[in-house]
Amino acid sequence: MGSHRTTMASALVLALLCAFCAVLAAAQNYSAIFNFGDSITDTGNLCTNGRPSQITFTQPPYGETYFGSPTCRCSNGRVVVDFLCDRFGLPFLQPSKSSNADFKQGANMAITGATAMDAPFFRSLGLSDKIWNNGPISFQLQWFQQIATSVCGQSCKSYLANSLFVFGEFGGNDYNAMIFGGYSTEQARKYVPKIVNTISRGIDKLIAMGATDIVVPGVLPIGCFPIYLTIYQSSNNSDYDDLGCLNSFNDLSTYHNTLLQKRVDIIQSRHRKTARIMYADFYSGVYDMVRNPQNYGFSSVFETCCGSGGGKYNYQNSARCGMQGASACASPASHLSWDGIHLTEAAYKQITDGWLKGPYCRPPILHS
Repeated sequence: MGSHRTTMASALVLALLCAFCAVLAAAQNYSAIFNFGDSITDTGNLCTNGRPSQITFTQPPYGETYFGSPTCRCSNGRVVVDFLCDRFGLPFLQPSKSSNADFKQGANMAITGATAMDAPFFRSLGLSDKIWNNGPISFQLQWFQQIATSVCGQSCKSYLANSLFVFGEFGGNDYNAMIFGGYSTEQARKYVPKIVNTISRGIDKLIAMGATDIVVPGVLPIGCFPIYLTIYQSSNNSDYDDLGCLNSFNDLSTYHNTLLQKRVDIIQSRHRKTARIMYADFYSGVYDMVRNPQNYGFSSVFETCCGSGGGKYNYQNSARCGMQGASACASPASHLSWDGIHLTEAAYKQITDGWLKGPYCRPPILHS
C-alpha cells in the first residue's frame, strides 16, 4: 500500500512539473515579432519597389538553399529573424514597406544599408556618397509607429507587451561608411560613443511605446570577414590575431560592443520591473565559429561560399556573389561566409540557437 502511495505521489509530482513547464512554454510564446536592422536581417524592404538588377542579392544564387530563388535576403536562405519566427510559430515577417500587408503578427523594419545615424551625420564627415540608402534608426522607428497605429490603434500596451522586438544590429554600416570612406579604425573609434548613444535612445523610445522584451545585438567581428581580409590584406603578421582575423577591425567592434552592453545594463536597471532587455552577443557567437568551426559543421570560415574563385578568400569586389562570373560552392552549409559580407543560413541558424538558449544572449530569449 505504501509503495502504491509513493508511486501515485511521484506521478502527481511529475504531472505538476509537466503542467508547470507547459505554462512556462505558453508564457514564452509571442504573438508578434518586430525586427529592426540592416542587411543582416532585411527580408525584402529594399525590394518593395521592384528588384533592380544592379542589386546583386536580387540575383541567383541568393536564396537558393531554402527559398529556391532570391528573396532580397542577403544569404543563401533564411536569416536570424526567420528562425525566430519558426521557433515561435509565426509566419515570416513582411517587410514594413510592403503595400497591403497584414502586420498583426509582426513586421520587419530592417533595410539593407541602414545606419544608426541620420544622413546629416555622414554629411558632416564628408561621407554622404558612402550612404546609399536612407533607413536609419529614426526612420525605422517611424515605420514601426505607423504599423503599430494601424494594427492596435491607441490600445497597444498588451499587444506590444506580448511581442518580441529585435533592435539591430546597428552600427556596422556606420563604420563601413567611415572605413571605406578613408577613415582609419582609430578615427572611426571616436564616433562609437555617439553611435551607441543613438542606439540606446532608440531602445528607450521602444520602451516608451510599450515594448517589454527587446533583444539588442552587438556588431560582428568584421576583422574575420572576407571583404575586410581581402581589401585590407597586410604583409605584417602583427596585424592579425592567432586565428587570422584583422586586429584593428575587431578591436573597433569590441569597443562598440563594450559600450553597448554598458548602455543595455543601464537601461535594464531603469526598467527592471517592466522590461527585459537582452544583449545578443553576435561577436562572440561568430568568433567561436571561427575558432572552433568543427563544432558547427564548418570546413571553411574565411573562404566565401559564393564568389568568383579569386584569391585566398574567394572574394573580389568587382565580381561579387550575384554578379557575372560568380557562383556558389557545392555545400553552403559547410561555410560560415556566404558572400564575403553576410553569413550562410547554417551560420544564422547556429546564431539563433545561441540567442534562444544561450550562451550568446544575456539573458537568453527563452527563459524559465
